[in-house]
Amino acid sequence: MTDLKTERLLLRQWTEADKEPFAALNADPAVMEHFPSMLTREQSDEMVDRTARAVVERGLGWLAVEVLETGRFIGFIGLSVASFEAPFTPAVEIGWRLSKDAWGNGYATEGARAVLEYGFGPLGLDEIVSFTATTNLPSQRVMQRIGMTHDEADDFDHSRLEPGHPLRRHVLYRITKP
Repeated sequence: MTDLKTERLLLRQWTEADKEPFAALNADPAVMEHFPSMLTREQSDEMVDRTARAVVERGLGWLAVEVLETGRFIGFIGLSVASFEAPFTPAVEIGWRLSKDAWGNGYATEGARAVLEYGFGPLGLDEIVSFTATTNLPSQRVMQRIGMTHDEADDFDHSRLEPGHPLRRHVLYRITKP
């Protein structure tokens, strides 16, 4: 996957310098509200290493995001192969995780549109999905803004979360190649 540039963002391969701010983002209770737990520094660093390898080996993965004007790292946006069992897998998902101070600027939508264009263009994908806990309304709004559609019949219980877990129920959004 190559670097992607938008009007305000650079989506790029990870660097060692990204690990510290990414760990802070993953330890922020507000950012991780819709995830089962926050990540330790070690878990966060492992995620960076794993996704950087995926970008090289598979041509897709979560890309580090920086604001062009300042060069500041704000999180990730990208594509990944869904790594769990669900009625819609195998599938390629689009996702994002941005630092709280980057919220409300349209960065997730802007970056996600560039990633969709790349996925449907050079990668030749026919469909891209996105999913989140039913409680994560901000991410669902991004999915809607980038043209994804939701059918309640596709909603599912995440197989990695125990029955009764408050985040187990997930919504699924889809978009197909234009």
